[in-house]
Amino acid sequence: MITAQALAACLMLASNTYQVPPAVMIGIMQVEGGHIGQQAGPNFNGTYDLGPMQVNTLWVPQLATIWHVSRSTAQTWVRDDGCVNVHVAAWILKQKIAEAGSLYAGIAHYHSATPDEGRRYATRVVAAMDKRGLIKHDEVPHSSHYYQFAQR
Repeated sequence: MITAQALAACLMLASNTYQVPPAVMIGIMQVEGGHIGQQAGPNFNGTYDLGPMQVNTLWVPQLATIWHVSRSTAQTWVRDDGCVNVHVAAWILKQKIAEAGSLYAGIAHYHSATPDEGRRYATRVVAAMDKRGLIKHDEVPHSSHYYQFAQR
């Protein structure tokens, strides 16, 4: 079994490899709520979601081809190996960002190409990131009006 520290190291390496923000990967992982060895589903279309990042089994045939392994082996790796799972998720997110044209839209498309579902998902990911202090908020400028208000 992989430790939380090892999974975090894998997530950072995956983020660096695919040039996606690690904070977004953490937000996705929090929203997805999956864990190593998990196969959730079936979804409405008969697919399943695998591992910590809940990678959809729709990706398994392509991964099997890329990795030159059987579909069963690819699915097992994505489901049961946390490092493989976060790397695949970062690879998917990178593609979705490129296709959608922005980070926010890429996050939405990671979950769904349906606009309303994707937006709701991206909003949840951003909220998860914010809750964990992963989003930098601009400081309120120090003005006399703000200072007077704050003193009341």
